[in-house]
Amino acid sequence: MTFLLDEIALATARLAEAGVPSPRTDAEEIAAFVHGVRRSELHTVRDADFDALFWEGVARREAREPLQHITGHAYFRYLELAVGPGVFVPRPETEVMAGWAIETLREMDVTAPLVVDLGTGSGAIALSIAQEVALAEVHAVEVDPEAYTWAKRNISEHGQGRTHLHPEDLAEALPELNGKVDLVISNPPYIPPGAIPRDPEVRHYDPSRALYGSGDDGLGEVRAVERTARRLLRPGGWMAVEHADEQGRSVYLTFPEDNGWRDVRLRQDLTRRDRFVTARLGQD
Repeated sequence: MTFLLDEIALATARLAEAGVPSPRTDAEEIAAFVHGVRRSELHTVRDADFDALFWEGVARREAREPLQHITGHAYFRYLELAVGPGVFVPRPETEVMAGWAIETLREMDVTAPLVVDLGTGSGAIALSIAQEVALAEVHAVEVDPEAYTWAKRNISEHGQGRTHLHPEDLAEALPELNGKVDLVISNPPYIPPGAIPRDPEVRHYDPSRALYGSGDDGLGEVRAVERTARRLLRPGGWMAVEHADEQGRSVYLTFPEDNGWRDVRLRQDLTRRDRFVTARLGQD
C-alpha cells in the first residue's frame, strides 16, 4: 500500500460523509489528475511524489463542486471534453439520446447526413455524432457566449472539420438549411422556473440558462425546438429532444400529427426513466 492509496482511502471516507454519490471514483479521479497518471496507474506514484494539491481538490469536491470543474474535463461517449464554469456538464443520460441519433443516422440511406444540434453547450452531442457517423456534417448552435467559448474549444480539438459552430438562438437558427436537414437533436433547458434541482452540483454550478426553461412548465424551449425542427427537417427526417423524467407526456404531446409529426415515441434512459422524445417529419 502506497502513501497515495492510503490518502485516497481517507479522501473516500470524507467524500462519502459529504454525500458525494461516487466517493471512491471521485477520489481516484482527483488523485490521477493531480499526479498526471491514469487511475489504473495510481499505485505507481512514489511516496516522495505525493502532491498535497490532492487534498485541495478533495476539499472542493467535498463542498460539492463538480468533479469535472476540478479536473477540467468530462467524458461523453468516446470523447474527453473541456468543461468548466459557464457550461453545462454533459450527463450520462444524454449519451443514450446521442446513441439513438447515431444509430438512426447510420441506418439512413444518406451518404453524408446533415445534422443540427440546437443548444450544443460543450459540443458533446454534436462532436459525438461527427466522430461516430462517417461523413456526417454537423451544425452546432449555441447562443450563450460562455458556453459558445467552451464549444469552440472542444470543436477545435475534436471537430475534424465536419462540425460547424453557430452563435444563434435555437428558435431562429440556420434558415439557410430549411427543409434540408436529416436529423435535429437538442438537450434544451427544461427545468420549470422556481423548481430547485436536487443535486448541489447542478443547483450551484451549472449555468441557470442551461437549466431553466421558459413558461410555467419550463417547456418553452422544447416547443421552440419543435418549431425549428419542423422548419429545418426534410420530409422523413428525424428529431430528438431531451426532457425531465416527469415531463415525458407533455413533451410527447408537443409533436402532434397535425404539425406533420409521425412515429412519435417516448424513450427511456439507462435508469428506465422517460428521458427523450423522438419523432419523424411526415412525407405527405
